[in-house]
Amino acid sequence: MSGLPHSPHALVTGGGRGIGRAIAASLVGAGATVTVLGRNAAVLEEAVSAGAAHFAAIADVSNELSLKAAIAEASARKPIDILIANAGSAESAPFAKSDAALFARMMDVNFMGVVHAIQGVLPGMKDRPYGRIVAIASTAGLKGYAYVSAYTAAKHAVIGLVRSLALETAGSNVTVNAVCPGFTDTDLVAGSIENIMKKTGRSREQAIAELAKHNPQGRLITPQEVADAVLWLCGEGAGAITGQAIAVAGGEI
Repeated sequence: MSGLPHSPHALVTGGGRGIGRAIAASLVGAGATVTVLGRNAAVLEEAVSAGAAHFAAIADVSNELSLKAAIAEASARKPIDILIANAGSAESAPFAKSDAALFARMMDVNFMGVVHAIQGVLPGMKDRPYGRIVAIASTAGLKGYAYVSAYTAAKHAVIGLVRSLALETAGSNVTVNAVCPGFTDTDLVAGSIENIMKKTGRSREQAIAELAKHNPQGRLITPQEVADAVLWLCGEGAGAITGQAIAVAGGEI
């Protein structure tokens, strides 16, 4: 597998924990300079202290001005060659109880956060000989799940954005892809497990099994497995891979 070019600068949104942190650490291990971006300064600084990143930037991806200011500051340190648009959140509710505010929250974080981040890095990235944009979507962007219609709609929007933007950038050295994890062993899924336990009275093991049943391998995905797919897409050998939505889900489609 062809690796990264010499010391690219990678920005990972939502990089302080879970999938984002695993991606950041993998990029560091591959020789990248990594800035992790998020809302919680203490979590981000701990990631830096642990060697999972070199720098931290504070911003809420749903706040366009805040995010673009943080990206500009990170870019001034070193131009950004790799964007991993990972930040996201999930809320569950029956469609009948999913009001406009819920849909707006899910779109603001999971879709517009990706839009704002790409808009912040793409102009400069197109002027350089190498650029990689990877959005961390979800299998929810490839299919439907009950009780998360707002989240699913936002992730479908991310896939559409990736496919369109890949065509617009095909004449440059920038590739644009999405990685779509199934249920992954993260804090976000831990919240879903707690919700299942609370609403159904099931044990933790039963709640985990309820989520893992979607995966034909019968398990949760690990953050490192997602990071490995992202690292491949960021490599020089993946230059012909663009506009794709790659499931990391144990065979779930």
